[in-house]
Amino acid sequence: MLTKEYCITMARYNAWQNRGLRKILQEMPRAELTKDRGAFFGSIFATVNHLLWADTMWMSRFEGKPSPGGTTEESKTFQPTAASWSGERFRMDGHILIWAERVRALDLVSDLSWHSGLLGREVSKKMGDCVMHFFNHQTHHRGQVHVMLTQIGITPEPTDLFLMPESGPWL
Repeated sequence: MLTKEYCITMARYNAWQNRGLRKILQEMPRAELTKDRGAFFGSIFATVNHLLWADTMWMSRFEGKPSPGGTTEESKTFQPTAASWSGERFRMDGHILIWAERVRALDLVSDLSWHSGLLGREVSKKMGDCVMHFFNHQTHHRGQVHVMLTQIGITPEPTDLFLMPESGPWL
C-alpha cells in the first residue's frame, strides 16, 4: 500500500529533478530544444511539455478539478516557450508538493474514477495505483529527456534517488 511518506518523497524527487532540467532548458537554444531526436514525443521540449501536461491532468483528477484539456498529441505543445514551461513547471511542482503533504491514507485506498480521453471511456482504479503511475510516468519521461541531453553532450544532475539532498531545495 502506498503511504503519504512515499508521496512526499516522490514529490520532492520530482521537484528536485525538474529544478535541474529548468536550469538546462532555459539556457538551450530553441532549435536544440525542438529538434526531433527520435524519442517517443520527438524532441526534448515536446517530451517535457507532455510531462507537464500529464502532471496537470493527473492532479486535476486527484483533486476533482477541471482538466487542462487537450489530447496526448496536443500535449507536446502545452507551453509555447521554455520560459513559460519553466514557470508552469515550477508552479506545478510546488502544487504537487503541497498535495503530497495533505494527502490522506484514506485517499490512497479509495477509488478514483474519470473519463479517459485516451481510452474513450470511463475508468476507475485505486487512487494509490494511479499515484504510483503518476510518479513512475514522471521518471520514465525524464529518463528519455536525460538520454537526449546526454546524447548532445549535456550532463544533467544525477538521477539516483539516494543522491537527492535530504533538506532540499526542492524547487
